[in-house]
Amino acid sequence: MLNPVWLETFITLVDTGHFTQTAEKLHMTQPGVSQHINKLEEACGYNLIKREKKSFAITEQGRLVYNHAKALIRDEKFLFEQLSFDDPLSGECTLACSGSVALLLYPKLLQLQNRHPNIHINIKAAPNHQILADIKNGHIDQGIVTDIPNESFFDFEELGQEELCLILPLKANANNSWEQLLLDLGLINHPDAEHYLSLYFKQSKEQELTQLDVSKIPVIGSINQISQILEPIAQGIGFTVLPKSAVDSFHSPERLKVLKPKQPVMESLYLVCKKNRALPARYNAFNSIIRQTWA
Repeated sequence: MLNPVWLETFITLVDTGHFTQTAEKLHMTQPGVSQHINKLEEACGYNLIKREKKSFAITEQGRLVYNHAKALIRDEKFLFEQLSFDDPLSGECTLACSGSVALLLYPKLLQLQNRHPNIHINIKAAPNHQILADIKNGHIDQGIVTDIPNESFFDFEELGQEELCLILPLKANANNSWEQLLLDLGLINHPDAEHYLSLYFKQSKEQELTQLDVSKIPVIGSINQISQILEPIAQGIGFTVLPKSAVDSFHSPERLKVLKPKQPVMESLYLVCKKNRALPARYNAFNSIIRQTWA
């Protein structure tokens, strides 16, 4: 890396066209100016100026170094301008969450972008482990997960809770044994299905379900598009577990049956970012919408 002090001396020399004026401007001696130029030429491996008695002419290599040094100054100035300016209504806001949360949040966040077009909303649907990995690696700024993250790596706040629903086709006979009903229907799988099933079986207080091994349930279909997970069930195929928001946003909820357990099954939601990460000002409005959704 070229010494920035030498580059500053070289720029000043080219701009003034005179060693004496350069020395005066930089509060140096004339031999000191010559020494900087000599060291810069040694570092570059080329003559940057052609000396002619008391004057000089810049070489082609010198012109390239001069342009490079000026660009560095411009870039540094731009950097400091950016550092001192944190626009609360401009820039990209990134968030990773489950598909059902994305389905609920995205329309609300788009209202923010409609009001302030310079805010760009970037939502990624992903399972918990991927969300935390992306935050830790700096790929996204924050996420919403359903498990308390490791406090050594993440800062987080609890947003609220959302009910999980066990969803069947409308014509399914809910009077039968719950266990046999699910085994007969088969699971419509999705990225969060195993996590939701385990939580549902554990919290529902339905004795048949607490003893049911999730791995024993046959999988009869799989899809990772949240808006389409309920399509086969609406057509009489299989069952699944999703947050209530996914059921509410489905285009034909009347074609679905939601079983009512003895105890409602709730999952907590946590807004997470990297430990000690200071988010830009634009996240104030962004996160305000997220918090209001579960307020």
